[in-house]
Amino acid sequence: MSKDRTPVTPAVRQLRTAGVTFTDHLYEYEEKGGTAVSARELGVDERCVVKTLVMEDDARRPLVVLMHGDKQVSTKELARVLGVKTIQPCSPETANRHSGYMVGGTSPFGMRKSMPMYMECSIADLSRIYINGGKRGYLVGLAPADVMAVLNPTLVNVATE
Repeated sequence: MSKDRTPVTPAVRQLRTAGVTFTDHLYEYEEKGGTAVSARELGVDERCVVKTLVMEDDARRPLVVLMHGDKQVSTKELARVLGVKTIQPCSPETANRHSGYMVGGTSPFGMRKSMPMYMECSIADLSRIYINGGKRGYLVGLAPADVMAVLNPTLVNVATE
């Protein structure tokens, strides 16, 4: 894909400003298709497609969790790790307001609000990941080390089947 076809999103701007090398991956977005669709369309293992989840604790403080596409977040374990009573996903409207992105196109890069960022620790072990670039139907491919360098997430072990 040529550079001029890259969607220019806040995520892309942040990655470019940080000097991160990434690849563009556009695909046909399917409503409620999730990471299974993007993995199939890109021809990659769903484990390497990382979802960006906007959640909130019992005091309604927002946070972001980066998780393998084929796993779920154990909200009970995450709440225990963070020392709060509960963690739950935000409503789509609330997630959109916090992140500045539409659900299905949420990128951890270039978010509207700065929020605590958590990443499943085994993501760092992958050689390459595909994560939303700030638009439905658009992922960027990059090294997990670049995610770590730009976002400085706290590593957690909260994945469940």
